[in-house]
Amino acid sequence: MKKLLTYMKGYKKQCFLAPLFKMLEALFELFIPLVVASIIDVGIANGDTSYIAWCCVIMVALGAIGLTCTLFAQYFSAYAAVGFVSGIKHGLFKHVSSLSYSEIDTLGTSTLITRMTSDINQVQTGVNLTLRLFMRSPVIVFGAMIMAFIVDVNASLIFVVTIPLLAAVVFGIILSTIPLYKRVQSKLDDTLHTSRENLTGARVIRAFGLEEKEKAKFHRQTEDLNKGQKLVGRISAIMNPATFAIVNISIAILIWRGAIQVNYGNLTQGQVIALYNYMSQILIELIKLANLIVTMTKAVACANRIESVFEVKPSQESGTLKSGGNEGEPTVEFKDVFLRYAGSPEYTLESISFTAMQGERIGIIGGTGSGKSSLINLIGRFYDCEKGQVLIEGNDAREYDLEYLRESIGIVPQRAVLFRGTVRDNLKWGNKNASDAEILEAIATAQATDVLESKSEGLDFVIEEGGKNLSGGQRQRYTIARALVKKPKILILDDSSSALDYATDAKLRHAIGAMEHKPTTFIVSQRTASLQGCDRIIVLDDGKMVGIGTHEELLALCPVYQEIYNSQFKEDVQ
Repeated sequence: MKKLLTYMKGYKKQCFLAPLFKMLEALFELFIPLVVASIIDVGIANGDTSYIAWCCVIMVALGAIGLTCTLFAQYFSAYAAVGFVSGIKHGLFKHVSSLSYSEIDTLGTSTLITRMTSDINQVQTGVNLTLRLFMRSPVIVFGAMIMAFIVDVNASLIFVVTIPLLAAVVFGIILSTIPLYKRVQSKLDDTLHTSRENLTGARVIRAFGLEEKEKAKFHRQTEDLNKGQKLVGRISAIMNPATFAIVNISIAILIWRGAIQVNYGNLTQGQVIALYNYMSQILIELIKLANLIVTMTKAVACANRIESVFEVKPSQESGTLKSGGNEGEPTVEFKDVFLRYAGSPEYTLESISFTAMQGERIGIIGGTGSGKSSLINLIGRFYDCEKGQVLIEGNDAREYDLEYLRESIGIVPQRAVLFRGTVRDNLKWGNKNASDAEILEAIATAQATDVLESKSEGLDFVIEEGGKNLSGGQRQRYTIARALVKKPKILILDDSSSALDYATDAKLRHAIGAMEHKPTTFIVSQRTASLQGCDRIIVLDDGKMVGIGTHEELLALCPVYQEIYNSQFKEDVQ
């Protein structure tokens, strides 16, 4: 919680003024029962209409001043709460962006989404209400009791009994619900996780006909969440009838004793009404305070959950090197590299060693789970190796400034991700200063010119979120073009032509090989046909490099490569 409070430093003035104006409003509110008492005891008793009118003017003035104070308090509290949360959002997003894939894998996407949405909103509500009510409610409660004693000491003794009794009921219920609220929030996390999985994988679920199973799972989780919320709701629901019962009994005793004192001439009717009003104010404020504490409890729990994300330290530190290495050095070199993911007892990659010179095309092939994507993720430092070294132009990748390193690499991931916006906007992710001519050149190299020409808007054609108004092959070609726009030193194609037909794939590989700036290209593919033109092919099997060489060499000497090739070209083998 302490780390989050640093984001409140710029709002000290608002944090002071919001409760101050709320306290002023509360003080003005405490005078109203006395004015009402004066109207009854003086104005009505004496039939003095001018006095009644004057008291009404005072009440309106007190109400207007109180309203003004409330508006100021609302403004300052909202300003501080929104500003505070805005700072947390920016800080949290920046922090998450600094984390490596390892930390993000450990935390989980659904957890991060929950922290950045519902948890932060809960913190904002808690801060807003705290600034407005945390000082007001105690002022009203204790102020009303003091004012009641000013009216009449004997009659006010009932307050001495009622207030502790009310406090015991209210805070007893709160303390019993706090752990339950935490459990409910945890169940909400599970429900959100399932919702995200179902929405993201809707097509897969339909393809396997598992809609009913997922519905049943979601129903169980929501029912569990519903039961938890109902349990908390039932316990919380006791508060209102219990507090109202105590207060109404206290009011009945107050009126009964007050009536006796009125008969004896020790109290006036107006004073009894004033005492009644103060008792009602105490009831209302205690209930408000109870609800505030529940909200504060939720907010603190959510704040701690957010802070736990801040406490996750990035396992990677950016280096300082912002220039390339010596000429003649391999563009990429792996020296006995081992990789193990967080929490995994086994290595994903073991003893990987190879070099890739400037302009070379390196193919990477292997069965599912053999470590192909893991290997190329080490080049851009999305993960760091546990043992060994990954060298870029002769320097350890860890010595490079991360931004510089990744600017030197063009990556086309397995999943073609496009963002809502025009074709031009999407391709400028690769190079924000790219001209239309450079964009069109990249599109031509990626074999996407026909896709662009089929749209009358050209580069201004609007791609929907996730590229859902494009086919799989069209999305892949645009993502390849996006990587080509930046003209990288190292180009990584991670199974990025899987949705392309063989003819288009062949044209793409030929166009990439003909590029002027000759990047070192890594092509991950399941197709041996897509890798036959590579200078060398790395064959992976269960995280180990079992072969490296040209297509012909591997076909003669590497059993794993032979098996993959034969499975794809059975007719040639026969």
